[in-house]
Amino acid sequence: MKKVLALLLILTMSIFAFVGCAKEQIAPEQQPAEKPAEVPSSEESAGNTADNAVKTGLAVITSVEKSKDATADAEGFGQSDSVVLAVTVDKDGKIVRAAIDTAQTKINFSAEGKVTSDLAAAYKSKQELKEEYGMSKASKLGKEWYEQANVLADYFVGKTAEEIKAIPTDDTGVPTDADLVSSVTIKINGYKEAVEKAVANAKDLGATADDQLGLGISTTIKKSKDAAADAEGQVQAYSTYAVATFNADGKITSSIIDASQANVKFDTAGKITSDLTASVKTKNELQDEYGMRAASKLGKEWYEQADAFTKFIGGKTAEEVKGIALDDEGHSTDADLVSSVTVAVDSFQDVIEEAFLLAK
Repeated sequence: MKKVLALLLILTMSIFAFVGCAKEQIAPEQQPAEKPAEVPSSEESAGNTADNAVKTGLAVITSVEKSKDATADAEGFGQSDSVVLAVTVDKDGKIVRAAIDTAQTKINFSAEGKVTSDLAAAYKSKQELKEEYGMSKASKLGKEWYEQANVLADYFVGKTAEEIKAIPTDDTGVPTDADLVSSVTIKINGYKEAVEKAVANAKDLGATADDQLGLGISTTIKKSKDAAADAEGQVQAYSTYAVATFNADGKITSSIIDASQANVKFDTAGKITSDLTASVKTKNELQDEYGMRAASKLGKEWYEQADAFTKFIGGKTAEEVKGIALDDEGHSTDADLVSSVTVAVDSFQDVIEEAFLLAK
């Protein structure tokens, strides 16, 4: 009997020992789950995007003051100088990216009031001309205009319009700032003025600080005409401008398109009859003064149609924009575009493509 009791006691103790050991060896998946890591809310993600947002701005300042009458010894010419500057600007008013270009268009006419320049000629901007512009030979730095303009644009980055306006220059407009004199000898007062205007014009159009910025210009003179006994002659520099921002996939995140018609009139003796000091406004600046609404079958002004085009190309690549179908006169035949844009858009395509090629 004692042996049976002893055996039962040993068996009971073994059972308790096994249960205790089993409790200590619970599998990991049976342990209480840890609190999962918190995932950023959609509002927080949106906040990060908002912090990265920038405004896109474009400024064009045009002068025809350098135009001259024809004489017995020399042809006259109408000269249009358009300073063009594009920026993206952060919430603190500081420039994130900048691009500078100039369209300098010189159109000749004779003392008989005849246009002598080739109306079909291509007129390149200074950024497009690069070494063809020919400044490096005359520059004490040995640098071309586009090289100096690009240095200046990079120098603007991180500064406000007020800080740029305060950059010191000599009496001719050449910078005297210690950080610029070794790399920029071009006159910069016009670009300082353009920065102020571009920043003031800047709008939230969908760009971010990470996007590249490009500036494109296209100029034709095909609407220039001779003087006649009953009508003045005219040389016209018709320039189309585009600023566009592109994301890492090359898709357009914001864009602005504008245009200017710089006209210089003259008589049959080659004497200029235009006021060369008069302001030359762009079409976006003219708005309803341009006078297209009455003639438009859509009842829309040029600036409204240009704005509709920029909205249409948002999210597209430059290649896709170039692929928009046109008729023989440059008007879009795209079903989604014809309801809002009836102006010719071939020049719009050209400047968007150039903006992409020059984007940085």
